[in-house]
Amino acid sequence: MTMNALIVEDDRSWQQILTELLNDAGLTVDVTDNLDTAAALLRAKPHRLALVDLSLNPEDHENRDGLHVLEAVRRLDPGCQAILLTGYATVELAVSALTEFGAFTFLRKESFQRAQFRSLVNRALASAPLAANPTDETPSIDANPPTEAGSRQEMLRALVVEDDAGWRSILSELLSDAGYEARLASSFGEAAGYLRREKYALAVMDLSLSGNWNSEIAAEELDGYQLLNSTRVQGIPTIVVSGVATPEDIQKVYDEQDIFAYLEKQAFDRTVFRRLLEEIRSSHKVSSELDALTGREQEVLDLLAQGWTNKEIAERLVITNNTVKRHLKAIFEKLGVHTRSAAAAKAVEVRGDK
Repeated sequence: MTMNALIVEDDRSWQQILTELLNDAGLTVDVTDNLDTAAALLRAKPHRLALVDLSLNPEDHENRDGLHVLEAVRRLDPGCQAILLTGYATVELAVSALTEFGAFTFLRKESFQRAQFRSLVNRALASAPLAANPTDETPSIDANPPTEAGSRQEMLRALVVEDDAGWRSILSELLSDAGYEARLASSFGEAAGYLRREKYALAVMDLSLSGNWNSEIAAEELDGYQLLNSTRVQGIPTIVVSGVATPEDIQKVYDEQDIFAYLEKQAFDRTVFRRLLEEIRSSHKVSSELDALTGREQEVLDLLAQGWTNKEIAERLVITNNTVKRHLKAIFEKLGVHTRSAAAAKAVEVRGDK
């Protein structure tokens, strides 16, 4: 059976490249450079795949006709998988394309690779169409540029494990905006290697890394779930961003793997994601402060957090009251606090999470 593909792209060079690759995949290709013709082609016959450029006006880089094409694909040809391919999209637009317009993925032209694209096309053709988001509203695009919060903060390393190039791009940009250095992995083996060689303050991962998940596969059988064993053992706070798993599976991941948070791709909210990153950063800062304490200072702080008095601490550790006071002074200075209760609160914040 012949499968049709639609290319909506105003650049002739890209039209030629994409047509060649899709023909090699056995697809019959329709090509257009505008929204109206694209809509007519979608009405005329079914398409299995659509490649859509975001901007369809070479004179206007602010043009967003590609989003209207995605909407037309969802409305006129729901069995068609759409891929947004562009050089101009922001993180916010990419998220809108994936979550509000039901695009299969998002690719940047500047990082386009033929082998990766061929693999992506195969996965798109083998997968069921994404469920449409029932809304007729125009996507809400944040007019503000990405925040620079975190640019002056300590750079922490984060591991992103995601086999979808579009989502890797989105997550890495959000992490960078929040002051994290993102290490990207697309497979179980690649991620496992990074975890063996490097230390991470955070991990963000999908549960399914093969693109062939279905409801009959239990969460614990997925590659991403197996990686959670490693991040849990290493004490790496982990955010799961996934489009798979039932409510029961999600609860199982929380209970068994002690993840920091689970976000569903279909309802991904960048504001929520940024807030989670900040919570992890704050926790890491406190943990680093506690690491600066000597072994004896940590013992004193632990007993302080349990409500022990100076006299009781001295008796327990077989030291003098004055020595306890000296340790407390050093602890207060290193933690940047002035009271016993504030020092105890920091100890509880970190030790209570472990």
